Amino acid sequence: MNASLAGMLALGIGFLLVLFLCALAVERGLIGPRITRHPVVYTLALGVYASAWAIYGSLEMASTSGYGYLAYYLGVAGAFLLAPVLLVPIQRMVRTYQLASLADLFAFRFRSRWVGTLITLVSLLAVMPLLALQVQTMGDAIFLMTGAASPSLLALAFCAIIALFAMLFGARRRHVDGHHDSLLAVLALSSLIKLVAMLSLGAFALFVVFDGPADLQAWIDGPGQAFQAGVVQPDPAHWRTLLLLFFAAALLMPHIFHITFTETHTRHTLLQASWSLPLFLLLMALPVPLILWAGQSLGGQAQLPSAYLAFALSDAPWVQALAFIAGLAATSATMVMIALALAGMILNHVLLVAHPPEAQLDLYRWLLWLRRALVGAVVLGGWLFYRTVSVHHDLSTLALAAFVGMAQCLPGLLALLYWPGANRKGMVAGLSVGLLVWLFGLWLPLLTGLPALLLVPPGLEGLAGEPEWFVVTLVSLAGNALVFILVSLATPTSEGERAAAEACSVDAVIRPKRLPLEATNGEEFKAYLARALGEQVAHREVDRALDDLGLSPLDGRPYALRRLRDRLQANLSGLMGPSVAQDIVDRHLPYRHDVPGATDDIHFVESRLEAYRSRLTGLARELDGLRRYHRRTLTRLPIGLCAFGEDGELLMWNDALAQLSGIDGASVIGARRDSLPAPWGELLGRILAEPQNQLYKQPVPLEGGVRFLSLHKAELAGDDSEPGGLVVLVEDHSEMKWLEDELVHAARLASIGQLAAGVAHEIGNPITGISSLAQNLRYDTDDPELLATAAQIQQLTDRVSRIVSSLVGFAHGGRHLGGQAFAPVSLAEVVDEAIHLIHLARSGEDVRFENRCPDAPRVQGDAQRLLQVMVNLLGNARDASQPGDSVIIEAAPEGSGLRVTVTDQGHGIDERVRDHLFEPFTTTKPPGEGTGLGLPLVYSIVAEHHGQIDIESPLPGQEHGTRISLWLPLNPQEGETPR
Repeated sequence: MNASLAGMLALGIGFLLVLFLCALAVERGLIGPRITRHPVVYTLALGVYASAWAIYGSLEMASTSGYGYLAYYLGVAGAFLLAPVLLVPIQRMVRTYQLASLADLFAFRFRSRWVGTLITLVSLLAVMPLLALQVQTMGDAIFLMTGAASPSLLALAFCAIIALFAMLFGARRRHVDGHHDSLLAVLALSSLIKLVAMLSLGAFALFVVFDGPADLQAWIDGPGQAFQAGVVQPDPAHWRTLLLLFFAAALLMPHIFHITFTETHTRHTLLQASWSLPLFLLLMALPVPLILWAGQSLGGQAQLPSAYLAFALSDAPWVQALAFIAGLAATSATMVMIALALAGMILNHVLLVAHPPEAQLDLYRWLLWLRRALVGAVVLGGWLFYRTVSVHHDLSTLALAAFVGMAQCLPGLLALLYWPGANRKGMVAGLSVGLLVWLFGLWLPLLTGLPALLLVPPGLEGLAGEPEWFVVTLVSLAGNALVFILVSLATPTSEGERAAAEACSVDAVIRPKRLPLEATNGEEFKAYLARALGEQVAHREVDRALDDLGLSPLDGRPYALRRLRDRLQANLSGLMGPSVAQDIVDRHLPYRHDVPGATDDIHFVESRLEAYRSRLTGLARELDGLRRYHRRTLTRLPIGLCAFGEDGELLMWNDALAQLSGIDGASVIGARRDSLPAPWGELLGRILAEPQNQLYKQPVPLEGGVRFLSLHKAELAGDDSEPGGLVVLVEDHSEMKWLEDELVHAARLASIGQLAAGVAHEIGNPITGISSLAQNLRYDTDDPELLATAAQIQQLTDRVSRIVSSLVGFAHGGRHLGGQAFAPVSLAEVVDEAIHLIHLARSGEDVRFENRCPDAPRVQGDAQRLLQVMVNLLGNARDASQPGDSVIIEAAPEGSGLRVTVTDQGHGIDERVRDHLFEPFTTTKPPGEGTGLGLPLVYSIVAEHHGQIDIESPLPGQEHGTRISLWLPLNPQEGETPR
C-alpha cells in the first residue's frame, strides 16, 4: 500500500477530532435537543451495533459462508421488529427503576447483588474478544495502509485517544433527565460516516471495478464461479443458530443494551427504531458482496485476507481512506460504548459491592473518577487481549466466541420477562452450566490454542463433526435452560423475588405493601441517608426526589413517604447500581414492622394501571374500563365519600368531600386518619370509634360557617384474597337542619299569633268600657280640662280598638275589617308621627331620619293604618342601619298617586330571602328578635288602600342599602299629575 504513516495519522486524528468537536458543540448548546433527540439520531446511534465486524468481519464471513453473513443483520433486525413485546417491556423497567445495564436488570429481578456480579463477570469475559476484535482490525488496517513495523503501538495510541474521549463525554454527570446527548450525537455521526463510506465503496466496486450490474453478472457467471466454488452456504441449522446468536446480541451485549434501553428518550422513539434500524442495517449489508466480488476480481484475495479486500479495490488514496475511515468509525464507536458499559457494570457490581460508599466527602466526584479509571482499564484490557490472544485468530472466531458467551444470559432474560416463577438459584445454576460449557468449548481454546474440551452429550452424537461454535451453542443453551427450569421448580422463590417478578413481567403491575417507615418526613430522610452518602449528597438526592414527585419536605403521609423512598432507590440505582442502592435504602430507610400485616397499596396499583391503560387489550381492557367506571362513579358521587384501609390509611377522598371540606384529595390520600386537618381527623375518628354506624347532624365548624353533617360507615371484611377496610359517607344536612329550625320557629310564632288574637279579643271588652266612660264624661262635667282629657282618652281608645281590630283580622287569615271611611291624609304628618313613635320606642339618636315628604298632595286612606305602615318600615330601616347612618323618606307624585320611598344604608337583604319578605313569619332577624309579621301586615294595609309596594336591595350601582317604595292613590280632590 502507498499511504504514508503521517497521512494515515492525520486522517485518523482528524476523524476523532471531528467527533470531539461534535460532542463539544452539543455540550455547549450549539446543536440543540431538537436535533440530538430526533428519532433519526437515536436510530443512527443504535448503528453502533455495526461494529468492525460489519465492516471487515462480514467480508470474511461472506467469503466462506456466502449469504450467511446476513444473519448478523437479520438477527438484530428481528429483535427490533419484536420491539412492542420484547424491547418496550425492558425499556419500561429500565426507565422506572433507573437500571443502567444488564447486570442492574438481573440484580433487580433476582434480588441479589451476587447475581449482578456474576452477570458482570460473564459480560466481561464474553465481550473482551469482541473488544479485542475492534483493536485488531484497527491495527491490521494501519498495517495495510502504511506497512508500519509496529501497528500495535499505533493502535494503542488510537485506543488511548478513544479512552480519553469516552472519559470526557461518556463518564461524566448526565443530563438532568439521565441521558448523554453528546454521546448519542457522536455515535450517530460515526454511524452516518461508516454508512456513507460503505455505500461509497460499494458504488466504487459496482461502477468502477465492474462496469455496472451487467458486467458484475457476467463476472459472476464466468471467472467468479471459481470463487463461488469455495463458498459453503450455511446449513439451515447453522443459519438458525446464527440468527439466534445475533438476535440475543441485540438484547444482551452491554453496549447495545445501554444505547437501546438507557439512552432512549421515549417509547415512541424505540418503536420507530423497530423499522428504521433494520433499514440502516440493510443499507450497511448491501455493499458487502459488491466489495467482496470486486476484491476477488482484482486478485486481491491472494494478497490480502478476505476481511480487508476493501483496501484492494484501488491504489487511490481516497479509496483506502474510505475503507480505513469506515473501520475507524465502527471501531471507535463500539470501543467507547463497550468501555462505558463495562466500566459502569464493574463499578456498580464489583467495586461498590466489595467496598460500599460510606459517607464520602464528595461522592459524585469519587464515583466519576472511579468510572473514568475503569474506562481506561477496559480499553487497555482490550488492547492487551489483542496483543496476546486475538492476533492468533480470525475475526469470525473472535466474534462468535463473544456472541455465544453473551447468549448464555438469554434464558435468564426471557424468564425475567415471561416467567414469574423463576428464581435466583435456578438462574445461577443454569448460567453456571452454560458458562462452563462455553469456557471449555470456546473461550479457553481461544486463550490457549488447545482443542476444545467438549464432550457431546449422549443422544446428540449427530453433532460430531459440526463446527465447534455450533456444538457449544446448542449444548450450552440447552443445558443452561434445562437446569434453570428444573432448579427453579425445585426450590422456593423468596418474597422479594416474587415482588420483583411482578414488576418485571410483561403484563404484571407491581403491588407494593402498605408499610410505614421509621422516618416521618422528607427532612428526616436527609438525616438518615447522610450516614451512608454524606450530608451534601443526601440533601441533594432527597431534594431531587422531592422535586420529581412534587412533594413537600414536611409531607408526612405514609403513602408519600413510600413513594419518596422508591424514587430515592431508583435514583441511587442509576448512580451506583440497584444492589448497592437497595442495600443503602434498606439499612438507612427501613420500614416499621411493629404494625399489623401489610396489605397491597391499592392507590399505587391504580396509578400504575392509569399509566399503562393505553396498552391493555382484550378482556384486560374491558375490565380496566369497568374499574374506571366504578372509580368515576365513586369520585363524582354527589355525597362525600372516603375510604380507609385496615391500617387506618386513607385510600379515597372523593370530589364532593373535597368541595365540602375544602381539602384536595391528592393532598391527603395516603395519610393517617389522625393526621387529617381539623376538624376532619376528630370527626372521622368519632364515627370510626362509634359502635353505631351513623352519626346524625353533627355541628362542624367549616370555612363557610357551621355545617350539620351526617356520617354513615360501612365495614368491609377482608380475607387472604381481598383487603378489608372502612367506607364513610358524609352528607351535608345543613339546609334540612335550618329548615327544621325555621319550621319550629314558625310554629312557635303561629301559636303566639293565636294567643295574641285571643288576648286582643279580651282587651276589646275593657277598651269598650273605657271608651264609654270617656264619652259619658262629656255629659257629666263642663270643665274644659276634663273634657279635653276625655277627648284624648276617646281618641286613644279608638286607636287601640283599630289596632286590636287589625290584629284580629290578621289572625283570621290576614283579612282586615272593612267599612272604614278613607279621608285625605298628609304623608308628611304621618311620617313625622312615625319618627316620633320610633324615637319613643328606642332611646338615643344613633340613626338619623330625614323626612323629605312635602305637605301636599295628600293621599286617600286611613291615617292610623298608614301610620302602622310607616312605623314598621322605619323600624326595619333603623334595625338594618349602623350608628350614624341616615334613613331618608321621600315622596313625589306619580300618575294618580304618590310614590313614597324609605331608603337606608344597611347591609341589604339576602337574595334568597328577598322574594319571601311579604310571606308570614319570614324575617331576616335572628330567632327571638323578629316575628315575621310586620311586612305581611304592611303589604295587607297597602293592598287595602289599593296601592303597591316594591323592594330594591342592594341599591343600584352599590353593594349595600335597601329602598322600599310605596305607591298610594291621591285624594281625588288633589287632582292627577301626569306620569
